[in-house]
Parts: sequence; C-alpha cells; structure tokens
Amino acid sequence: MRFMVIVHANKDSEAGVMPSTELLTAMGKFNEEMVKAGVLQAGEGLHPTSKGVRITFTGSEPTVKQGPFDVTRDLIAGFWVLDVASRDEAIAWMKRAPFAAGDEIEIRQVFAAEDFGEALTPELREQEERLRAQAAQK
Repeated sequence: MRFMVIVHANKDSEAGVMPSTELLTAMGKFNEEMVKAGVLQAGEGLHPTSKGVRITFTGSEPTVKQGPFDVTRDLIAGFWVLDVASRDEAIAWMKRAPFAAGDEIEIRQVFAAEDFGEALTPELREQEERLRAQAAQK
C-alpha cells in the first residue's frame, strides 16, 4: 500500500525560513532509516507559495493566481511517499519523524489500480502501466 504523507506549511515555511542544520541532520537520518527499510519512494520539501501559482478551472478559460497564499491548514510544505503494508505502519513511521511541537502532517492512501474496479478497463490499465514505465526511465 502506498501512502502520501503531507507536511503542512506554517508561517516559517511560508516566509522561506530554511531548516536548521540540526533539523536537516535529523531528517536525513530519518529518511535514511526509511530507505534502508525499503519504505521511502519519494520525499521533498516545497518552496513557499510566494513562488507558486494556483490555477482555477471555471468556465472556458482557466484563471491563474500568483502566490503567496494565506497561511492555512491546506498549504503544503513538503511530502513523502511511502510503500508500506498498512496505514498503521505508515503511522508508526511518521510518529518517529523529527518534527517540533505544533507541527502537523497528514497521511493519505494513494489509489491503486484495483481500487478503480471495472472503470479501469484493460486498455486504461495497460496505458497506466506503460506511462509509469516511461516515467521511471527518465
């Protein structure tokens, strides 16, 4: 099962405050443990929303809004993608993450092909597998 761990933004991350050497060291150690255990598929931090845009699809022409955006719980500062046996295992890993008091993360399961049932036709399944293979080669 794959899970995305969403790291919520805060005032510091939105202000572009970079993590300390101590936090980078602790996070590197944590990431290394997950790699050695074979559960970490990806993980990145994100620039603040002042460097981002939002595209809203309404009517015939999408609207683009430049950041920054108000600091709310829906802003994302980073993420991990984990491949684990269960949601409980994802939770167990993330409880070990080196975050400060008040920080918040969210864990969400990533859809797998079998979750779509008959709507994912054999042709669509083949296309999905082909695109994943092509993306992995880049």
